[in-house]
Amino acid sequence: MDARHLRNIAIIAHVDHGKTTLVDALLRQTLAYKDRRDEVVERLMDTNDLEREKGITIFSKNASVQRDGFTINIVDTPGHADFGGEVERVLQMVEGALLLVDAAEGPMPQTKFVLKKALELGHKIIVVINKLDRKDARSDYVLDKTFDLFVELGATDQQLDFPIVYASSVQGKAGLVDDLDEMTSIAPLIETIIETIPHPKVDQDAPFQMLVVSVQDDEYKGKMAIGRIRRGLVKRGQTVTHITREGEQIRARVNEVLMYVGMDRVSVEEADAGNIVALTGIADVRIGDTLACADRPKALPPIHVDLPTVEMTFGVNTSPFAGREGTYVTSRKIRERLFKELESDVALRVTETDSMDTFLVAGRGELHLAILVEKMRREGYEFQVGKPQVIFREVDGVRQEPIEHVFVEVPEEYAGAVIEKIGSRRGEMTDMQVENGAAFLQFRIPTRGFIGYRTEFLTDTRGSGILNTQHAGYAEYAGDIEDHRKGFLIAYEDGVTSGYGLEAAEERGVLFLGPQVPVYGGMIVGQNQRPGDLEVNVAKQKQKTNIRSSTSDIAVRLTPPRVLSLENAIELLGDDDLLEVTPESFRLRKQILDHVKRKRSMRSSQD
Repeated sequence: MDARHLRNIAIIAHVDHGKTTLVDALLRQTLAYKDRRDEVVERLMDTNDLEREKGITIFSKNASVQRDGFTINIVDTPGHADFGGEVERVLQMVEGALLLVDAAEGPMPQTKFVLKKALELGHKIIVVINKLDRKDARSDYVLDKTFDLFVELGATDQQLDFPIVYASSVQGKAGLVDDLDEMTSIAPLIETIIETIPHPKVDQDAPFQMLVVSVQDDEYKGKMAIGRIRRGLVKRGQTVTHITREGEQIRARVNEVLMYVGMDRVSVEEADAGNIVALTGIADVRIGDTLACADRPKALPPIHVDLPTVEMTFGVNTSPFAGREGTYVTSRKIRERLFKELESDVALRVTETDSMDTFLVAGRGELHLAILVEKMRREGYEFQVGKPQVIFREVDGVRQEPIEHVFVEVPEEYAGAVIEKIGSRRGEMTDMQVENGAAFLQFRIPTRGFIGYRTEFLTDTRGSGILNTQHAGYAEYAGDIEDHRKGFLIAYEDGVTSGYGLEAAEERGVLFLGPQVPVYGGMIVGQNQRPGDLEVNVAKQKQKTNIRSSTSDIAVRLTPPRVLSLENAIELLGDDDLLEVTPESFRLRKQILDHVKRKRSMRSSQD
């Protein structure tokens, strides 16, 4: 196909602004699912279980739609800055992007990161004001805020002259004017893409060249190298040169050329420049490698990705319950899995430590690492992780640390508590606006001060606040930060929790588990209401006597335990704590389980 009939676009949107629903509408209305039995499936692009559960895009995916002889390749981009490694790669495959904004909320923090990257690459942007069906829609206000955002991010005059499309993706309708009743289909959006987004500027007669921007494993086809063909064409069975990031050149044979039709990959005989394809048969291919003509190979510039900012240890589970619930429990298996992740996640770093059983894993943020932990857990791995630590760096003799730009929306009555808490963590408020009883706050805060704050934020705002962050680079070390964590309730001995033991323990704080749960000495069973750790005997049984009482047999009534999510548990970790992760559960514990040795270690560290 002539490259003039190709359009490659990315979709940029904040969480829950309707990105996946919009793609659904595009796929359905272009007959991509005409003969499919799963027409009723929603959120087609969120193929990963984690994405469906969390409502966020984690892994970039590709699709395409056809209309009037044109092919529009769609690349879904993660919205969260923690997955910036994925964002920076996929934006190199496209010439333009749809910026999807909610008609009531307007542009949100998680759009800023991706939009900034797209503008820096010179991409043409189409603004789609979505969810016009909302009763509180205010498209004029949203449009003004979007324009301000473009100016703030340094858009050129050409980029500021962006086309605007109004839409209700849930209804599958779009239009060029703000009138839902006048809209009939998604066609105006497709037409705007064809008219506005430039076609790929490529040389189809030059030798073949492609940068690998994504790698996926297929159960039947093996490893697939995904990218946009920069020049020339590639055929099934063709011999190519695989140029690694280190410059090594390896001859390889392309077994299959796959192109996207809807959400499906379809095998074709050949594909030419401008198309986004998946090639099989290239052994040991990695992100950032170049695939080129066998006779005249030339490497493309490697992909630049911002360095990680947070690291945590991954190691073999050493608890008394080790090996009970996991399939893969050895250091060899954990090491293999971590290094395999590097093939598909260029923003991740894995370093071997002095201990054969422990690895240091660095990523773009807490969520980035937490998603990796959750993926491994679901795959059957059992291991333990330590507290997230920020990665410092030294520039011209000055110690620097990563900084977060924090965006907060809370009812005005809770603004004071948020300002006080973030201020105590070395945060500085940079903006505050109050509108209709809601406070909109912005802060700059060291990443190490922000770690562990999300749970406190939900408590302080009674669950009514909205909190978003964006990595804001590095700044000079802000100084020591007071430890705001409360202490833990720690199981004194091995056993099974009893109502009698839990009843006594819950007077000391909030419990994380209920009755009839196996525990071991040194396992964390709750949060102390005061600073410092406290040992409790949650497995204690009531002494039996031969004396009857009218009240002795009344059932113990316990407060329901606080059920921790994986992210909550990681946030609670202290310097001397570990999180035991298995396919069935995760347990907080102390690094030193024996209470005598633990106290002795604490005394020696204080001395």
